[in-house]
Amino acid sequence: MEEFHKVRRLPPYVFEQVNRLKASARSRGADIIDLGMGNPDLPTSKAIVDKLCEVVRDPRTHRYSSSRGIPGLRRAQANYYARRFGVKLDPDTQVVATLGSKEGFANMAQAITAPGDVILCPNPTYPIHAFGFIMSGGVIRSLQVEPDDGFIPALERGIRHSIPKPLALILNYPSNPTAQVASLDFYKDVVAFAKKNDVIILSDLAYSEIYFDGNPPPSVLQVPGAIDVAVEFTSMSKTFSMPGWRMGFAVGNERLISALTRVKSYLDYGAFTPIQVAAAHALNGDGADIAEVRDIYHKRRDVMVDAFSRAGWTVPAPAASMFAWAPIPEPFKHLGSLEVSKLLIEHADVAVAPGVGFGEHGDDHVRIALVENEHRIRQAARNIKRFLASSAKQPNNVVPLAAHR
Repeated sequence: MEEFHKVRRLPPYVFEQVNRLKASARSRGADIIDLGMGNPDLPTSKAIVDKLCEVVRDPRTHRYSSSRGIPGLRRAQANYYARRFGVKLDPDTQVVATLGSKEGFANMAQAITAPGDVILCPNPTYPIHAFGFIMSGGVIRSLQVEPDDGFIPALERGIRHSIPKPLALILNYPSNPTAQVASLDFYKDVVAFAKKNDVIILSDLAYSEIYFDGNPPPSVLQVPGAIDVAVEFTSMSKTFSMPGWRMGFAVGNERLISALTRVKSYLDYGAFTPIQVAAAHALNGDGADIAEVRDIYHKRRDVMVDAFSRAGWTVPAPAASMFAWAPIPEPFKHLGSLEVSKLLIEHADVAVAPGVGFGEHGDDHVRIALVENEHRIRQAARNIKRFLASSAKQPNNVVPLAAHR
C-alpha cells in the first residue's frame, strides 16, 4: 500500500533500528547501558512534585486549561528571561507555553511555512529542526558549519543559491547533538545578517542551563533588536529534569508568537493546569534545583571523558548540554555511525545514538548521553575497552550486524 505524501517525505527513523536491537538484547538478558536517548534519569525535585500534588487536589484545575499557558506561567517565564538574560518580554504577547520545545518547533513550522519555503538549517542537528518544516511542505538547505567565522559566509551562500529566498534560519546552541556553544558576538552577527536579508531566526535554547565551564550560554534575544526577527524555544525537560511533564516555551517576536498561538489554539488545550502551576513554581524558585542538575551532569561529563579515554576512545569534553559528540574510533570509521552503534550493543552492551540520525554530516560521530550514573558510565567504558581490545586482536570477528542477515 502506498504511503501518504507527508510520510513519504520522511526518511527511515534510524534510532528505531538501535531501539529494536536494545530491546532484543535485553530480552536475552543483556544488561544494556543506555547512553543513547537523551532521556534524563534524574527525578524532578520534591518541591515541584509537591506543588503538583497540592494543585491537583483542587477539582477546578481538572478542566481544560489555556493553550497559550496560564497567565502565572507566562509571567514566570518572562521573569526568568529578565533575571537570566536581562531580556524584557511581555508575557501577554511575547510568551507562549508549548508542550515541550519539540512541539513548539513543529507547530511554528506549521504556522509560518508555505509549500516550497526554504529553511536554512545546521547539519547535523536535532531532527525536528529539519523535519518539522519538511512535514509542513518546506525545503531544507543544510549548513555544515560551526558557530565560528565560517557561519556568516555559509549563510550568504545559502541566500545566494536558494530560490526562493530562505524564510528562516535555525539555531541550536548549546547544540544537540554536537554540544557546541555560541557567543553573544556570534549572535550579533547572525541578527545583523537576518535583518539585512529579512530572514526569521528560530533559536532552540533547550540546554541553556546545562553548562560546565563557568560561562552561561547567552540568548539570541540579548542582542539589541533581535526580537524584531527572532523567536527562541526553551524547555523545562533538562533544566529541571521534567521530561515527561512536556513543558516548554516560545518567546520573542510578537508577530511570530501570535501565529504560533493561533495554530496551537486549534490543536490543543495546553498542558494540564497543575503541571503549569508546578512549572511556574519551579521557574520562580531560587535556582538551587537548576544548579544541582548542572552539577550532576558536570560530574558525569568528567567521569565519561576520563573513563572513555582510559578505555582507548578519546572523547572531547563538551562545554555544555547533556551530550558528548564523539568521533568514531579510526578502525571503525569506515563502517559509519549506525553500524558502529549496532556493534556497541552486540559486543559491549552499550547503546549510543548514531550521528547519522542527526543528518548525513554527522555520520562520523556518535552521540553519548550522560543519562546513567557515574558507576554505570565507568562500566560502559570497561565494556568498550574489552570490545576495542578484542577487535584489535581479531578484527575479522567483529562485523556489523547487517552482515549476519
